[in-house]
Parts: sequence; structure tokens; C-alpha cells
Amino acid sequence: MHLITENHLLLFFIQIGVLLACARGLGELFRRWGQPSITAEILVGIFFGPSIFGRMAPDLQMRMFPDDPTQLKMLGTVAWLGILLFLLKAGLETNFATAWRQRNQALTLSFSDLIIPMVIAFIPCYFLPEAYIGEEGNRLVFSLFIAVIMTISALPVTARVLQDLKIYRTDLGLLIMSALTINDVAGWIVFAMILGVVSDAGMTLVQMAFVLGATLVYATLSLTVGSHLFNRVLGIFKSRRVPEPAGSLTLVFVCGIIGGTITTWIGIHALFGFFIAGIMAGESPLLSERARHIFDQMVQALLVPIFFASIGLHLDFLGNFDLPLISFIFVIGFAGRYIGAYVGGRLIRQSSLHSRLIADAHVPGGEMQIIIGMLALEYGVISERVYVAIIFGAIATSVIAGPLMGRLLRKIERVDWLAFLPVDQIIPQVKATQREGVIQELCAAAENILVNLDPKTVSDAVQERERQMSTALEDGIAVPHARLENLDRPVVVFGHCPGGVDWNSSDGKPARLVFVILTPTDDPNIQLQILQGITKTLGTPGVPAELMKAKRASDMLEILRKGQVQSVSSKKSA
Repeated sequence: MHLITENHLLLFFIQIGVLLACARGLGELFRRWGQPSITAEILVGIFFGPSIFGRMAPDLQMRMFPDDPTQLKMLGTVAWLGILLFLLKAGLETNFATAWRQRNQALTLSFSDLIIPMVIAFIPCYFLPEAYIGEEGNRLVFSLFIAVIMTISALPVTARVLQDLKIYRTDLGLLIMSALTINDVAGWIVFAMILGVVSDAGMTLVQMAFVLGATLVYATLSLTVGSHLFNRVLGIFKSRRVPEPAGSLTLVFVCGIIGGTITTWIGIHALFGFFIAGIMAGESPLLSERARHIFDQMVQALLVPIFFASIGLHLDFLGNFDLPLISFIFVIGFAGRYIGAYVGGRLIRQSSLHSRLIADAHVPGGEMQIIIGMLALEYGVISERVYVAIIFGAIATSVIAGPLMGRLLRKIERVDWLAFLPVDQIIPQVKATQREGVIQELCAAAENILVNLDPKTVSDAVQERERQMSTALEDGIAVPHARLENLDRPVVVFGHCPGGVDWNSSDGKPARLVFVILTPTDDPNIQLQILQGITKTLGTPGVPAELMKAKRASDMLEILRKGQVQSVSSKKSA
């Protein structure tokens, strides 16, 4: 029996303090450079692990991170709590119901992005040298695991890139997130079932069938009955005025524990249970964006950095550095996901430019690949050298995703979006105080120009799109929109809501500046162009504040014109 002494606690506090301070500090620096924080977190672990610190000062490194079983378990417990909650958080960000409503296109795209990468990865991996295969020594299982790992895209990384580029709330952003959601769920189910089967070499056919069937039943019931039950319980919490967001987040965490317990009993990893439980809870419309945001910040700030830093503490990255293997993993991962997504985009009749944007969005491997690779390493399916290559490949693809998409977006021709916003479609003081009423009031303001369309029909279309994904940006801005078949030209309506309207934004701020964007269905780029124009104009210092002070529509239009000119000038000078 290992007792926790004061020395254990002291060293544990030092370990946590050093890792967290360095990971968060370097992570913030990387974030300002536009790079994912996971790169910094793993680099911190590499530095303090056997790769660098262990070579520079082996005695000091062993004193700080000793092999003592009790000490290892203390740090390991915190790291595992972090990764369990990270999977729960990833599930909360995975809007499966919205993805399923987009299934006509998203399923085709997801299927293409699942099958093509697996084929591209499986065939060459099958012929890799024996030294790369794990302790299990099963070449078929090894190749299958790598193939599945290469299909998983980093949904959180892609979501952050889309948000940074201001296209997350567009129809294209919705399609990308829907496809990635279905892809992640399908990939995790396949991976979990394979993991459950290979984890017990003596498993009979009956036991194998139980694992496969129970996995599918658990996932199906969680995403149907479970979602409905969670929403009802959360509704009871709300009606009884349970303090928020503490009540909601406690319920989410309990669901994660239940999910992890069930999947462990089935014979697959608890991580899968936490992920599915997160999706189940995330489907509830009663779970506010503020609660999700707080949970995300807590997990990302305190627990996740410890997990990713701890990876470097136990692996010798320099000793396992194999440049040809790293290049190989990077190429099959990048090429497989890019080609699969691009082919899928063309199959659903997206333009070449949109298909390339979709492909770029599927490129990052990120945290999910690292986590799944860790499980494969633990079960002896892959070697440490392969896992190190997976980590480098995941980081590299995450780093390049943003620049790739930004480069393509710069090729989209700028439009004078104010040409679609005449002064009579600006409402200085919106009377409605609810989201639905604001949309109706703004759509009614465009009645004269909507010749072939009834304002109610337009309003219903905008609200239907709003139900699929909130169009609230941060800092009190919302951009509800819809594509309409009988619309001849784009229409923009702008309204100022003095008291603010709850738009379920991630930063919790009420929407005060609301732009309704209506576009024809036959122009694939115009919605992106208008939204980019609006965000760039409002990104000009002082413009939002001036709009909120203005009392007349003509003054508001003049403020927007000046902001547009300044945004164009700043882009040219840059």
C-alpha cells in the first residue's frame, strides 16, 4: 500500500505548478501567433521529459519527475481527469442533431471523408517494416488502427479556425461542422469497436458480437432517448431555479461518469462513453452557450494542458524521432483527409472553391488523433516511434489548416455589401425584444424589395436556419441569414436593438447590432462575401460604438460606409 506523504504532496504541487504555468504561458504565446495551444503543451512536456531535460540534467529531472508509483499515479490521475473532461467537452461542441438535419449533404461528404482516407492509409501501412508494429505484432490490426486514426479530424481545431476566419456561422461553415460531426461519431464508433475486440485476444464470437452490438445500442440510445431525458432533467433544474451554470455543468459531468461506466462495462474505453455523453448533453437547447463556454474554458485552462504535457514526460521524442516515418504519416493523413473531403464536396455539387475550403477544413488531426493514438499505444498495437510520428503529424496539420483556409478566402472577390443595404432597410430602434420578433421586424422592413416573396415566408426561413445553429457572433453582433430560391439579388437589413436581445452567443453578450442576410441559392460565394464585408467593417475600431449611439438611419449608413473604407484601406496597407 502506497501512502501519500507530505513530500508526495509537495512534489505534486511543484509538478502541477511548473507544467501548468509553462503550458499556459507558452500556449498563450502560440495563440497570439495564431497557432494551436496543444503544440505548446506538448513542447513543455518534451522539454521536461527524457527528451531534453532528461539529457541535460538527468538527476534533477528524476528528482522532479521520479518513477515513484505513488507520485506517478497522482499526476496521472489529474492528466486522465483532464482527457476525460476534454472528450466530454468535445462532445458538447458536437451538434449531432444539427448535423443529422444536414444529412443529405453531410452524410455523403462524411462517407467520402471516411472511406478514402482509410484506403489511402491502410494499403501503405500494411507494408511498413515489422519494427513499426506494436507489441501485439498483428499487421492487419496495426494497419486498420492507423487507417482509422487518419480519418479523424480535429473538430475543435477546425471550429476555432472557422470562427477566427468569421465563416463559422455561414451555411458553408454549418456544412463543414455537420460533416465533421458525423465523421467523428462514426470514426469513434469504429475505433471503439475495434479496440474492444483486440483488447481481449481470447474473445469468442459471441463476446465479439456483444461488444459490437452493445456499442451501437449505447450510441443510438444516448443520441435519442438519452438526449430527451437529459433535456427533461435540465428543464426540471431550470424550473426549480437551481443555480446556473453550476447545475447544468454538474449534470453534464454526471452524465459523463455514467457514460464512461457503461462503456467500460461493455468492454470499450471510458473515453468513448464520455464523448457520446457529451454529444447527448450538447443536444439540449436548454444548455446555454454561456455554460458551454465556461466548461470549455475550465477544461482547456486547467486540466487539458496537464494531459498533453504529461505525454512528453513519458516519451523520448528525440530517441523515437524518425523523419521518414513522420513524413510518411503526415503525407497519408494530409492527403487522405484532403482528397476524401474534396471528392465529397464535388459529389454534393459544391463549387471548386468551396470544395477546396471543405478539404482544408478536414486537414487538421489535432488532439483527437493524439488521444486515439495513445490508446493504440497502450494496447500495444503501435510502437512508440509510430506514436511520436502521429503526434508530429497531428500538430503539423493543425498548424497549417488556418493559413490554408485563409489563403483561399483571400481569393474570394470582395463585394460592396452596402450596395445591398439601402437606407430604408436600416432600423435605428428595433422594437422587438425577443430573437424571433427581431427577425420578423427586420424581414418586414425588406417587404418592398422582396417582390416574389412573402415576409413571413422569409422570416420562417431565417428562423429555421437559426434553429440549426445560432448566428450570434461575439461582442453583441448577430448575422441571421437564409438562402432563398426566388430571390433575384442579395438583400441586407440592419437593425439596432438598444436593450440587447438574447441570441445565445458564446460570450453571453446580448445582440445589439443585427444584420439579416438574404441571398439567392444560385450564387455559392455571395453569402461568404457579404458576411466577410460586415465583419471587417464592424472590426474597424469605433464603428460598433458609433452605430449604437446614432439615432438616424442615414447616420448609421454613413458610419458603415466610413468603416468599410477604413477596412479596405487597412487591408491594402497590410
